[in-house]
Amino acid sequence: MSKNTNTLPFYKFAGFPAFVGVQAVILLTIAPFIPFTPAAMGAGLLTWAAFQAWAMYFLGGGTINMAFKTFAGYIGGIIASVILIELGGVFSGLDSTTVPWGSVLSVFFVAFAIISADRVPSINFLPSYFIGSGAYFAIISYVQRPDLTGVYEWYFQVAVPLLIAVVIGLFFGYCTVYFKTCFDSKVKIS
Repeated sequence: MSKNTNTLPFYKFAGFPAFVGVQAVILLTIAPFIPFTPAAMGAGLLTWAAFQAWAMYFLGGGTINMAFKTFAGYIGGIIASVILIELGGVFSGLDSTTVPWGSVLSVFFVAFAIISADRVPSINFLPSYFIGSGAYFAIISYVQRPDLTGVYEWYFQVAVPLLIAVVIGLFFGYCTVYFKTCFDSKVKIS
């Protein structure tokens, strides 16, 4: 976004924060209706994930290219979380009463894989892997899986609405940058 906005008198600048405020209201209004959200997650749980992805759009530089890298990172982060959970189970025999060594060892392998993605230019936006993994891991750890839902089915049921929330957030980021670009071109700097 443009750095010369600070030279505008606030009455000329106010249209931009008003637009962002309207976007936030719209996002809060539509987030409870994100498709495929399991009932166990509750309506509106993914609101924060959409806001988080909106912020990630700016962290990535506010470009379409980085939006795709961000989305790829969220997918990679989700996959990393599933691998972490599964490897933690495989290595659970290493756990002690105070330290879950199986999970500790699993984190090494997952972090190694994520950092290695830095070598692939099309998917090398590493913050999105960690944010995506953390978001997914938080949901999968704290939302109770329904009794009639299998583990692998649950992985998928959590991932799909999370990724939809991410797309919504990235779209809102795109709209913010687009509006700001148009706004800056129409408002004269005093």
